[in-house]
Amino acid sequence: MEKIERKTHKIDATGRPLGRLATEVAMILRGKNKVTFQPHIDGGDFVEIINPDKIKFTGKKLAQKEFITHSNYPGGLKRKKVRDVFATDPGEVLRRAVVGMLPKNKLRDLMIKRLIIK
Repeated sequence: MEKIERKTHKIDATGRPLGRLATEVAMILRGKNKVTFQPHIDGGDFVEIINPDKIKFTGKKLAQKEFITHSNYPGGLKRKKVRDVFATDPGEVLRRAVVGMLPKNKLRDLMIKRLIIK
């Protein structure tokens, strides 16, 4: 069995649209940029994001988009505007976008641990 070689990719988020940046990061975390890609193996690299507070939002996403969670109890619906989350922690908006683009299986938690947001 071969040892997986993991490199660190540094990406500057200045002026880049959120969705396009998130897709690029998800591909690297998953390992789809390597010729040795296999869907059942977590062979991705580390990704370090700098300047997440300078991400560009197109359209009215910053004002209209919401993060919705539910506690599975009656009346447990919680909504947060992206504007509010971005004001407190800009990296959290990017992290949520990347998590949504990774496969929903046991490997997702391992992949998202390699995302470093400064």
